[in-house]
Amino acid sequence: MNRYVVLQQLGDGTYGSVALARRRDTGEHVAIKRMKRKYYSWDEAMALREVKALKKLSHANIVRLREVIREDDTLYFVFEHLRGNLYQLVRGGGAPREPARRNVLLQVLRGLAHMHRHGFFHRDLKPENLLCSGPELVKIADLGLARELRSRPPYTAYVSTRWYRAPEVLLRDPAYGAPVDLWAVGCIAAELHTARPLFPGASEIDQLYKIAAVLGAPADWPEGLALARALRFRFPAAEGVPLARAVPQAAPAALALLAALLRYPPLQRPTAQQALRFPYFAVGAELGVPPPMSHSRRSGAHAEGEASPSPLPPAAPTKDHFADILGWFTRRARRRRCGACRGCCGRGGGGGGGGGGGGGGRSVLAALGGGAGAAGAPGAPGARPLGAAAAYLGAARYVAGARIDTSLFHPLALRSHHEATTVGSGAPRVDWAAKYLR
Repeated sequence: MNRYVVLQQLGDGTYGSVALARRRDTGEHVAIKRMKRKYYSWDEAMALREVKALKKLSHANIVRLREVIREDDTLYFVFEHLRGNLYQLVRGGGAPREPARRNVLLQVLRGLAHMHRHGFFHRDLKPENLLCSGPELVKIADLGLARELRSRPPYTAYVSTRWYRAPEVLLRDPAYGAPVDLWAVGCIAAELHTARPLFPGASEIDQLYKIAAVLGAPADWPEGLALARALRFRFPAAEGVPLARAVPQAAPAALALLAALLRYPPLQRPTAQQALRFPYFAVGAELGVPPPMSHSRRSGAHAEGEASPSPLPPAAPTKDHFADILGWFTRRARRRRCGACRGCCGRGGGGGGGGGGGGGGRSVLAALGGGAGAAGAPGAPGARPLGAAAAYLGAARYVAGARIDTSLFHPLALRSHHEATTVGSGAPRVDWAAKYLR
């Protein structure tokens, strides 16, 4: 610990205290968590759930553990330092605006998705355990109560702060799992909108009453009702209130996310990865769920679009970049296809099409321009010969793998059935690049 200078105390908890410190050699600020319990061996220290979880979890939205120090049987965790936590952010500046709320929830769910994907769930999510440097950067911290998903229940009933505790934990379900984290995210999301807790219960029984007062009594959760009967608890006969009244600042898309996260049955809550796909997190989309369009409105809109198509702006004249490079290819290709015939390769411009494509063969893109004979098959009367650019780019598409729009190019006609044989059939194959580039 002589490498660090303790600057001030940041907080004190059940299992340890946190202090702000500065590294002597680099001047970097870190947060040092000092555990209150004594650890008499490294094996005992490394067996801590927080250490095991942080060694496996490396994510931009999960706080990073720099090092572990054991000195005089006292254990110290050195973490990266962030300026504050979400509780301080909300209490200090009030409820953040909608883009900041969405950014905070997006980062929390991304960190949770990574944690659940690697086999851990947090069990103690609350604003104090979400470190942040403003709403731009949020990281999940304090994994002291984290458990592995594959670990066997029963789990302890005293987890998380009461206001963010899921109903299955309040009812002493011994086999809860990752959905308790999603319930806590729903409570945090509501608090981001109103700057006050959604369910501020004074005890576990009062907490259940507060939940039922907003969400109503659970009607589609028989497992929860059985747990309540085992505790001799009866939910109040309340219908609840709409979430739009409980969280009036929330947009319709945010209310849809809240309603999904704050469901009584744990299996009906979305996973963190599913929550990230809600319309609330659609970047660039309007924060609101548009009403469904009726069939008549869709038909009318479709007919109106067909009746009055929007005119396209006139295309700018295209510079012929291939003329100087492939002018010789144009003349050579035309001579090969037309032989001694001068009907389509004449210099008078009769069958050659527009502009400079007929004369000296200097314009390759002009040979691809629209014309009456452009759609005709090769060799048909009035048909235009295939341009050099079409042949060249058609071959280069296979050689270089470039994505070239060939909608303007006519398909290359196969000269014999041997050229279309499949690979490995024993028939002679044609090297298209060599054929058109020699």
